[in-house]
Amino acid sequence: MSLNRDTADIAFTFKGGMLPMTVMELASGDPERIRAQLAGKVSQAPAFFQHTPVVLSVEQIDEPHLALERICAVCRAHKLLPVAVRGGPDPVKQSAWALGLGWFPPQESRPRAVETRAPQTQPAPAEIEAELPVPPAESAGQAGGRIYRGTVRSGQQVSAPEGDLVVIGAVNPGAEVLAAGSVHVYGPLRGRALAGIHGDREAGIFCNDLHAELLSVAGTYKRLEDIDPKMLGCAVQVQLKEDQLRISALT
Repeated sequence: MSLNRDTADIAFTFKGGMLPMTVMELASGDPERIRAQLAGKVSQAPAFFQHTPVVLSVEQIDEPHLALERICAVCRAHKLLPVAVRGGPDPVKQSAWALGLGWFPPQESRPRAVETRAPQTQPAPAEIEAELPVPPAESAGQAGGRIYRGTVRSGQQVSAPEGDLVVIGAVNPGAEVLAAGSVHVYGPLRGRALAGIHGDREAGIFCNDLHAELLSVAGTYKRLEDIDPKMLGCAVQVQLKEDQLRISALT
């Protein structure tokens, strides 16, 4: 027997999905210490703190009576939006639910490979170049820029706090690239790109394949759903003009 259902009566459907999410790993449960550090982070990259959803990870601290409500208030005061808590004993889980937050079980322990590198007597020339500032003749903007070679992976952040950032590779979903000057991505841009993080309105974003979750220049931003679909998958330049982000073909 088949059931015929009028799709007009369906108000919603549940679908599984993996959305990019920033995890804030707490090493302290002291709201004032968190406030002080967040204030410093905001001064470094104010454009990043624009209603960004975060998951509060409490796996590194042992405080069953965590001051979650005060910590959430500190986050919101700095434009972060706590949406869930990860880890913690049952009282923390109950507090999260009482505050209208989700709760995730602790992440399974696994070795961290971010800084690991095969032992070698001498660094490869390409690795040396990737760690050096961009020479003035090669920099597209301010002095003190940076070249990053390779894929910027989900959850990873690469920044150039004093100049332009050049990424020779892809920026994956959930990854973030930030620069005081302009951001250049010689590969697919699927994560977040923030240029002019100190307020430089002349900065821009340049990429060969646009699929960005978020674009920002000097604090003015567009999310993926705000981008003209005709620009997706194209080589583009993003610039701030008349207080609006303008996305145009890169010629």
